[in-house]
Amino acid sequence: MVACALRDILGQFLRRTTDLETLPQKVAIQMNDTHPALAVAELMRLLVDEHSVPWNSAWEITRNSCAFTNHTLMPEALEKWPVDLLERVLPRHLQIMYEINQRFLQEVESRFPGDVARRSRMSMIEESMPRQVRMAHLAIIGSHAVNGVAKLHSELVKKILVPDFYALWPDRFTNVTNGVTHRRWLACANPALSSFITKFVGSGWEIDFQRIREMEKYASAPDAQREFLAIKRACKVRLSNSIHGEIHLQVDPESMFDVHVKRIHEYKRQLLNVLRVIHVYKSIIEEGKMPRVPRTVIFGGKAAPGYHIAKLIIKLINNIAEVINRDPKVKGMLKVAFLPNYRVSLAEVIIPGTDLSEQISTAGTEASGTSNMKFAMNGALTIGTLDGANIEIRERVGADNFYLFGLDTDQVAETRKHHNPRQLFDSDTDIRGVIDYLVSGKFSFNDPDIFGDICAVLLDRGDHYLHLADFHSYLDAHARVEEDYLNRPLWGQKALLNVARSCEFTSDQSIGHYAKRIWNIVPAID
Repeated sequence: MVACALRDILGQFLRRTTDLETLPQKVAIQMNDTHPALAVAELMRLLVDEHSVPWNSAWEITRNSCAFTNHTLMPEALEKWPVDLLERVLPRHLQIMYEINQRFLQEVESRFPGDVARRSRMSMIEESMPRQVRMAHLAIIGSHAVNGVAKLHSELVKKILVPDFYALWPDRFTNVTNGVTHRRWLACANPALSSFITKFVGSGWEIDFQRIREMEKYASAPDAQREFLAIKRACKVRLSNSIHGEIHLQVDPESMFDVHVKRIHEYKRQLLNVLRVIHVYKSIIEEGKMPRVPRTVIFGGKAAPGYHIAKLIIKLINNIAEVINRDPKVKGMLKVAFLPNYRVSLAEVIIPGTDLSEQISTAGTEASGTSNMKFAMNGALTIGTLDGANIEIRERVGADNFYLFGLDTDQVAETRKHHNPRQLFDSDTDIRGVIDYLVSGKFSFNDPDIFGDICAVLLDRGDHYLHLADFHSYLDAHARVEEDYLNRPLWGQKALLNVARSCEFTSDQSIGHYAKRIWNIVPAID
C-alpha cells in the first residue's frame, strides 16, 4: 500500500515538475497511525535510489512532506516489526532505517550528551529478543508534525507516550481533535431529524455545519421537544425491527435504549456495563427492586482474533442476555441485546435510535472516540468519563447535558498505586454480590468455570482498568439518567442541545485544522 501510494504521488508530481525540492510545497503525506510508517523509508528509497537525490536533501524533502497522527495510547497498538523479518523481506528499507536512526541518535547525543538511557529509549531499534523496529519512532523521526486526536490525548502523547521526543522537538507536537462526517451520520443516517433541522435553520447546514448551532434557541420550545421525541421514537421503532431481524428478540421502543457499541477491549469497559446490568438484575430477583425506567441495553462490537478476555466478555454478554430476556420476574423492565457483526450499515440504524450513549473508558486510555460524536449529533445523551473527546463534548454541550462519572486521568494514576480489588470485594457488599453472581454459575450454563478469567482480571490481576473503583460512581450516574429520562420535556431539551452543540465535531472542521496547522494550505474556494 505504501509503495503504490508513494509511486502514484511521485508520478503525479513529476508529470507537473521535475523539481523534487518543491515536493513538500505540493504534497502532504499524513501517516494515519503506525500502519503506514514505512512511508518514511520508502520515500527515502525512491528519492535516493531512483532519483539520485543526495541523502541530506532527500531527508529534508521526506521530513517536510510527512506528518504523523497518533491514534492510541495502547502499547500493543504501537507496532514493532521484527528486524529479522525486515532483513528477509525489505533489506534495503532496513539499511535506510539504520542510517536514519544513526543520524538521529547523533542529534540526540548532541542535545543530551552522555544520556545513554535516553538514546536507548528513543532509538528506532529496540534491542530486545528478538530485535524490533519501533514503527512509531520511525514515523515521529520522519515527520515535521505529530498530532494526537483530542486535547487530552495530545497532552498524554507528549507527557506519557513519547516525552523524550517532545523534549527534543516540542514545536512538532500539536492537536487536531477528530471529527465525523455529519453528511453520513446525520443527514443520511437520520433523514427525519435532518428534515427537522432544516425546518428550523434552513437549508445549507449540510455544507456549513456551524449553522446547526441555531437549533439551540428552539431546545426549550415544547413543540420542538415533542417533535424531536417523536422522531427519536420512530428511529427506535426502526432499530427495534432491526434487532428482531438480527437476533429474533422483541424489544419495546418505549424503553430507554442504552447503547454501548465499539471495539471490544478491556479499556473501553464493556465489562463495567455488564457488572451494572448484573447489579440491576440481581436487585430485581433478590430484592424485588424494579428499575424506575424500563431499559434495553444494546451491545455491539468486535474483538481482535487472539484477544481471549474480549471474546469472553462477548460470551458473557450473550449468556446474560439469554438469562435476563427469558426471566419472567424481570417483567420486561430490562432486556439485553448483543448485535453481531457490528458494521457501518448497522451503526446507521443504531445511532439514530439511541437514547443513552455509553462512553465509559478508563480516563487516560481512549485517544478520542468518534462514536461519542455521532451519538451526540443524533440527540443521544452521553454517560461517560473525562477521557478522549468526551472532555471536549462535555465542554461544548454543557455539563448539565452530559452524565459524568468516574476518576479523572490524574486520579486514575494515583488510584493505581494503591488499588486493591480484593479489599473492595471483601468490604463492599454491592461489588461482592455482583461478582458472586457472576461466578455462581447462573450465567455459565454447562461450563461453571467459563468466566473464571474475567473474575481473575477483576480481582487477582489488579483490575488495571479500575472497573471496581468506578463502579459506584457509574451506578450513581445511571440513577441521574433515570431521573431525567422520566421528565420527557427535560430529556428532549437536553437532547436538542446535544444536537445543536455538536457543530464542533464535524470532519470538515478537523480537516480545516489539519490544513492550517500541519499541511499549510488554504481553501481553494472561500
